[in-house]
Amino acid sequence: MAERFSLKDDLFNARTVAQLAGEFAAGVPGFDAARFEQEALAGFPERELMARMEWLADCAEAQLATDFPTMADQLEAAMPARLDPTLRDDDFGQFIHAVPGILAVRHGLEDHRVRAMALLYEATQRFSMEFYIRPFLNRWTEETLADLTLWAEDGNYHVRRLVSEGTRPKLPWAKAVVLTPDQTLPLLDRLHDDPTRFVTRSVANHLNDLSKTHDDLVLAQLAAWQAQGSQAPKELDWITRHALRTLIKQGHKGAMTALGFDAEVPVTVALNIETAEVAIGEALVFSCTVTSDQALPVLVDYRITFARPDGKAGEKVFKLKQGTATATKPFAARKVHKLKGDATTFRLYPGAHRVTVQVNGVDRAEAGFELI
Repeated sequence: MAERFSLKDDLFNARTVAQLAGEFAAGVPGFDAARFEQEALAGFPERELMARMEWLADCAEAQLATDFPTMADQLEAAMPARLDPTLRDDDFGQFIHAVPGILAVRHGLEDHRVRAMALLYEATQRFSMEFYIRPFLNRWTEETLADLTLWAEDGNYHVRRLVSEGTRPKLPWAKAVVLTPDQTLPLLDRLHDDPTRFVTRSVANHLNDLSKTHDDLVLAQLAAWQAQGSQAPKELDWITRHALRTLIKQGHKGAMTALGFDAEVPVTVALNIETAEVAIGEALVFSCTVTSDQALPVLVDYRITFARPDGKAGEKVFKLKQGTATATKPFAARKVHKLKGDATTFRLYPGAHRVTVQVNGVDRAEAGFELI
């Protein structure tokens, strides 16, 4: 049986620790790379991913200056080269380079805000400081927002991305940040026409977070950007679809309208379950056709209702396909959905399950299958 992939071991291991040790040794006179490697690796087995980041900071801090301004100078001296500023996407950096952000929060938050923010500015050009800007937003809200307003115009796209990503309402893995839409939307307004997808994806993700509590504000903001016309239409369409993905899954009428899909369209849907019984680990197979008397754009999703031991059904919505339905040429889609038995986030149980097909956010057809 193949060994299961471990993200924490892929990110934090002898190779990456040796790399970080070498960077510190090259930048900080007297830094003992061998000691750092030995201590760091010895502490990994009992620690999970996020704890390993903190542990690396512990091991580095033990050999750095105790006063924060000098420590910050050392951390900057040990930084690798900046991430490639000519790229447009998918250049997140390495998790080992979170150390400056961790130490900026530990030792700079209360008494050295300005120096700590300068350290985060440099560090985020090597690895995103989205986790570590948030304590500063909570402790020094107005001052940090003023800095981020300037950073939104920075020439380095990693700095610009941090403005959006660090202020996200529901940033995964991160501590909560207490900000209102009135404080964050002006930042997104500056960033929405960015030429870099790494930035605009963050803007869209930020809006998607916000849509869960302020759907009307998100729709109004997207409409304002549409009217403004400063972003390329194709990219703004992408931002809009990505920003509204949660609302679309919920069948939100306003989101459907914003994407050009009418929730009230008269359509007929035929759903065919090809696998009436599915063993855990195998695939559910179904097909559907959507027919209309007139040419209509349709967005087709499907929802699976899962059996649970406590009798309370669980549900998840999945994307299927979009296109056009007519009477002479029905819109057709077929799906092979693997029902994995080893998923860590959503456990499966035998029993009666259902598939519901949504067209433009409205439930149109459903059928059952048995998971065995």
